[in-house]
Amino acid sequence: MELMLSSLLGSEYKNPTQKIRVMTEGWVNKSVFCPNCGSTLNRFENNSPVADFYCKKCAEEYELKSKNGEIGKKIVDGAYSTMIERLKSDNNPNFFFLTYNKSTFEIRNFLTIPKYFFVPAIIEKRKALSPTARRAGWIGCNIDVSNIPEIGKIFFIQNGIVKSKDEVLGKWSKTDFVKSTQSIESKGWLLDVLMCVEKIKHAEFSLEDVYTFEGVLKAKHPSNNNVKAKIRQQLQFLRDKEVIDFVGRGQYRMRLVSK
Repeated sequence: MELMLSSLLGSEYKNPTQKIRVMTEGWVNKSVFCPNCGSTLNRFENNSPVADFYCKKCAEEYELKSKNGEIGKKIVDGAYSTMIERLKSDNNPNFFFLTYNKSTFEIRNFLTIPKYFFVPAIIEKRKALSPTARRAGWIGCNIDVSNIPEIGKIFFIQNGIVKSKDEVLGKWSKTDFVKSTQSIESKGWLLDVLMCVEKIKHAEFSLEDVYTFEGVLKAKHPSNNNVKAKIRQQLQFLRDKEVIDFVGRGQYRMRLVSK
């Protein structure tokens, strides 16, 4: 897998945004496989309203977001209302995120996040454009990737280091337990509790360790008056899905390693 964008692909364009779009899409089209099944990806025709790439074998779709520099905590996306509607629909694509150095065109990171890790809580509404703007009143959004569990961030390239195809496919397959959660509300609880477990930073942890996040979870789910019961419910689900093991006496062990 090459770690450089081809400047030749964007040589016909003067607009910097168009140049980068052509260069990054060209790199993905040449270098990246479908993380769900391992097959070759195909490019949608320009200006597809939903996604940039698709897999003929498994029908998964992917939208590409690129930026200069580091991934950071937030990634700029399109219209807020459109994004929220997509999260509720069946045609919401998975995401590819690519970071590069604009001076050297070196690729630093390339990762995918499965679509089922996206819930409304991670979509941040931006301020409406001013009345004098060309699209006055338009409201965009940011994707808060800092609120996505690490297990849902599957790297092809991380800090300039290429991961093996087997590793990428293996990590994608281990996220199926999130896909099986049907409602957005249930998925939100599951991902929030999983984030808390990851923040403990130890493979083995206790129920009391997770209870320390009760205030954080209450703030995210103010209508729930029995947060501790909800925590136990989610830990049971994670145990049933073999994400964590129950060791005994309120002790658990993280089975899946995200990094």
